[in-house]
Amino acid sequence: MKKIFLPIYKIFFLIVGLSFLFYNLSAQKIDCYPGNWWPGLKHNKIQLMLHGTGIGNSDTVIVRRKGVAIQKIHKVEGKNYLFVDIIISKDAPVGKFNLTAYQKKKQIKIPFELKARRTGNGTSFAQGVSSSDFIYLIMPDRFSDGDTTNNRVKGMRDQSLNRDSVFLRHGGDLKGVQNHLDYLQSLGVTALWLNPVIENDMPNRTEHGYAFTNQYKIDPRLGGESAYHSLIDAAHKRGIKIIQDVVYNHVGSYHFTVLDPPMKDWLHQWPEYTNTTYKEQTIFDPHGSKLERKKMQDGWFVPSMPDLNQENPYVANYLSQHAIWTVEEFGIDAWRIDTYAYNDLNFMNKCNQALVEEYPKIFMFGETYVHGVINQSYFAKNIYDTPFKSNLPGVTDFQTLWAIIDAGTKDFGWTDGINEMYNTLSNDFVYSNPMNNVIFLDNHDLSRYYSIIGANFEKYKAALVWLFTCRGIPQLYYGDEIGMKGFTYPNDGYVRLDFPGGWNGDPENKFLSSGRTPGEDSIWNLVSTLANFRKNAPAIKTGKMMQFTSSKGEYIYFRYDHNHTIMIALNTAKEPVEINLAEYNELIRGFTKMKDVLTGEIVLLKDFTLKSWESHVWELIP
Repeated sequence: MKKIFLPIYKIFFLIVGLSFLFYNLSAQKIDCYPGNWWPGLKHNKIQLMLHGTGIGNSDTVIVRRKGVAIQKIHKVEGKNYLFVDIIISKDAPVGKFNLTAYQKKKQIKIPFELKARRTGNGTSFAQGVSSSDFIYLIMPDRFSDGDTTNNRVKGMRDQSLNRDSVFLRHGGDLKGVQNHLDYLQSLGVTALWLNPVIENDMPNRTEHGYAFTNQYKIDPRLGGESAYHSLIDAAHKRGIKIIQDVVYNHVGSYHFTVLDPPMKDWLHQWPEYTNTTYKEQTIFDPHGSKLERKKMQDGWFVPSMPDLNQENPYVANYLSQHAIWTVEEFGIDAWRIDTYAYNDLNFMNKCNQALVEEYPKIFMFGETYVHGVINQSYFAKNIYDTPFKSNLPGVTDFQTLWAIIDAGTKDFGWTDGINEMYNTLSNDFVYSNPMNNVIFLDNHDLSRYYSIIGANFEKYKAALVWLFTCRGIPQLYYGDEIGMKGFTYPNDGYVRLDFPGGWNGDPENKFLSSGRTPGEDSIWNLVSTLANFRKNAPAIKTGKMMQFTSSKGEYIYFRYDHNHTIMIALNTAKEPVEINLAEYNELIRGFTKMKDVLTGEIVLLKDFTLKSWESHVWELIP
């Protein structure tokens, strides 16, 4: 046999050619969203977004995997995108495999995985949240730093880390939350709502989390996917549910679909920059302008948060699939939806329905930062005969918030002070289920209630009594249980201060009773007592509510069912008020005593006097 010898230069080019071929086959980076799915989900037809240099030039995509079939390939304007519709049979085997894109002389491998559906491993998920729960809202960056190694992450745009500035990152993370689950459990918390944990690779103001840059990544500065899994598993073992904060309306300006758009109408486009008007009334105003409605819903929230076009079917698929993926991947129990009124509401109905079809017990509530019961209720399930009917189960109840602020800051009047609360709750008939409304005193966008009322303990006590006994789902913002203060001016950073004791070296540790002042400890004990009491109070968790009109500034209402009756009494007047129990015979008939929930004292059920800003929660005893 004749020996074959190749010149050195030919050997060199052969090696280079083989290396190039190998690169084409395996090394070209193509991202796939989502990168995994689960056999057995009702939503077994999904649309994959493939993103990478030149992937849109592919001639075809094939998959050789039992139970997985490609239905259609969509080429779009952006040559760095390809959308692939696949169907997954319920008996498809789990495991990792590749999709293969063909481009003339090269093949591109795109990894994908089918996972076994989560069984819970002794825990459950997608449980939903209800009026039986107590929600605790945390901004992770400002709560506790459990892992200092992730405070700065190389390659991310925001490298700030300065606790002396309210604008910059402070280093709190998911591990910090997990480290204090015992604290939260002792406080009586049954559900955790975290401000967004999704990647926000923006240049600045990344502490709040509302400008996503990749929905399929948990922010590595919070600990990434592993820390989120760990926190959720640990919370579930303690019976604490997890609420994820989601944004459908917009993304951050450094989101990969903004920097490299799949198509022109991925975002809402205007001839020149157009901001939303923030006027939700234009959506349902029968006399309103179409242009003003369009500006409200299609205008951008702020310049750094581009507005997603949810009427684009590719956008709609991307968002709704991510919702299902998140619940299954992490074991989410409920969904808080940011800027609800600014979304395409037909899209929201479809997305909400998709979640309920997959997870029948899951609960969703939308942020409705509006004024007026009618305005707010329009975005929830309601009684109205209107062209659009929302299927959203619950909303953030800003109307009762405005009312409790009025009660703490305005003198009693025909429509002022505590009468505003009576008037607001009297309109509950417009909701399909007002018990689904999330009630609160403040949050990450609002001045803290304790500051609004001038740090008046008796007023704060009355507000907390209302919060934990009114109809609806109570929500407390981190630090409210120790009377943290802060106004939104000169900027919202002052209501997002660090929880004292969440960082090594903090001079005070408010997680411990020994680290709290007597006043702070009084507030903490009040919250804990009320929160833990309502866990075993069916009248409050699921019972009815009856309220009575006020004549002098008193506010008397009852929570009751067939076996349990609770009377709540507040006096918001500047003077003492005599309470004549004969006026409440509808609900006190047959009872002879009452037990003070906060002190344990049992007294005879008889007429009494309420001092200014005195408040009580009494269990009635036969």
